[in-house]
Amino acid sequence: MTDLQKRSLLKIAALTAVASAALVGCGKKEEPAPVAAPAPAASAPAPKPEPLKIAFAYVGPVGDGGWTFAHDNARKALEKEFGDKISTSFVENVPESADAERVIRDMASQGNKLIFGTTFGYMDPMLKVAADTKGVYFEHATGYKQSENMRTYDTRTYEGAYMAGVIAGKMTKSNVLGVVASVAIPEVLRNINAFTLGAQSSNAKIKTKVVWIGEWFNPPKETEAATSLINGGADILFQNTDSPAVLKTAQEKGKRAFGWDSDMSAYAPKAHLASSAINWAPYYIKATHEVMDGTWKGGGNSWWGVKEGAIDLVSIADDVPAETKAKIDEVKAGLKDGSFAIWKGPIVDNTGKVQIKKDEVADDKFLGGLGFYVKGVEGKVPNGK
Repeated sequence: MTDLQKRSLLKIAALTAVASAALVGCGKKEEPAPVAAPAPAASAPAPKPEPLKIAFAYVGPVGDGGWTFAHDNARKALEKEFGDKISTSFVENVPESADAERVIRDMASQGNKLIFGTTFGYMDPMLKVAADTKGVYFEHATGYKQSENMRTYDTRTYEGAYMAGVIAGKMTKSNVLGVVASVAIPEVLRNINAFTLGAQSSNAKIKTKVVWIGEWFNPPKETEAATSLINGGADILFQNTDSPAVLKTAQEKGKRAFGWDSDMSAYAPKAHLASSAINWAPYYIKATHEVMDGTWKGGGNSWWGVKEGAIDLVSIADDVPAETKAKIDEVKAGLKDGSFAIWKGPIVDNTGKVQIKKDEVADDKFLGGLGFYVKGVEGKVPNGK
């Protein structure tokens, strides 16, 4: 190829490039690629409500097998019912003294909004803390003082005591029954008397002996008192104390006895006749629902028994006669439908004074202040009545 030819080709290429450039400049302007709109940010999930904090003050250890054990079982039932909507805690072995106020005040300061005090001696300390802590709901077991943010609750333990008495009257051979008692307040006196009345319904010959230990939970003292009663002729023991020591002592001595507050049959199966067991769970669940839905009201009192499923006589021994078991069923049915009244006159105290007239039925106010032994109970109430 000659130099002339080469120059011609280069010229043609240059002209072509210029033309192409001109065409591009005159054509439709190229639009930039559209930018995708950002995806809307996902909305943040609503914050999970804080659980309702609930605290329990216990007078004894959770392993006492009786009173405190029953309360703690109900606390566990509460957790099962509400799951992560609540958070529970407890302090055990809280004395009925100035320590109770300190512990309860500390519970309130830790953010607990519902506080259960589970023994009579916490009443005044709780009332004091409640007055200073208006945003907290207080529930006191077995007491009678209330305020705008404190109310009381109890179980009709005397119903279980009466049914135990029905069995005791039938099963005794010596006609002497023994009671290991804790503290001389109406609650305990009702139970001693109801146990005796139940026994008298089966056996008019019985008499009841009582030994007071002045405490709710003291296994050595309970053992000592039970031994004293057996040495005094009692062949069947009843208790208003919190440990299974009385039942264990009865088995060691070849006698019979009842469990109290919880099913104690496993502690001394040879001696065990039945257990008067409390179920606190229905009330605790009710109270928690009321706090959570805003319907909780202070200043009142709840007193539940067989009718509400709060008390039952359980694990009745196989050797209790069928007719006696049938009598227990009749009593339970009557307590449920209101056709049977334990405190129906005439009821006479052990000094011969008529306390409830014939055909009259004692009301809760009378029972709340009860301070005497019925006929058939030996001795005097520690306060001198």
